[in-house]
Amino acid sequence: MKGTGVRLRALRATLFTALCVTLSAASHILLSRMPLPLTTVAALSGLYFCISFALAGRERGYWPIAALLIPLELAADTVFTTGQQACYGPGGGPVSGPLHSLGIDLVCHGGPVGTPLARMAAAPDSPAQIIGSAGPWLLLAVHIAVGLLAAGWLRRGEVALARLMRAVAASAFRPLRLAVALRAPVRPANPGIRPARDTFRLRALPLLIHSVVRRGPPVALAA
Repeated sequence: MKGTGVRLRALRATLFTALCVTLSAASHILLSRMPLPLTTVAALSGLYFCISFALAGRERGYWPIAALLIPLELAADTVFTTGQQACYGPGGGPVSGPLHSLGIDLVCHGGPVGTPLARMAAAPDSPAQIIGSAGPWLLLAVHIAVGLLAAGWLRRGEVALARLMRAVAASAFRPLRLAVALRAPVRPANPGIRPARDTFRLRALPLLIHSVVRRGPPVALAA
């Protein structure tokens, strides 16, 4: 039973991490029009998995999920911006020079993530160009809206998972409950308690004292 709880917590943490990191990375690549370093995405995924694993012990409501998802999404945006500037520079090109002597080469090892998505966002008629040039407040509103939608999706998944676990538990323990009910001793009836009657007593009819016979020939013929 303990192993099942750990696996269930790991499943919740995996789904939360995959959704949070995927949404954060995709939105950041579309808005910045630059790929992300693979090492930065992997390190952030491991950190978010540890945080969500520690908090995935029980079923959560919509607002607790949103209160955790939106700040982590905004923090991921900051980390991705730092990784892009460290690995590719402000203009998107590779960084060379003394920065690599400080270990930046190790951080940027593994290649970029999301290069096709960045090329698609760099097109002149791309919606990412319009949103990216709208200002930081619109970007913040987009992040919050995406986080709220993702929290609603995760909440529906939590409800479906809880229903599935209850159904599995009920079907697993049903034969055991039936066996216990069949082996349970029958208690003798208490003689001091009168059993309830299943039928009502019929109401007694009054006795017939007089009887009058009114059948016979008509009065005219009798006369």
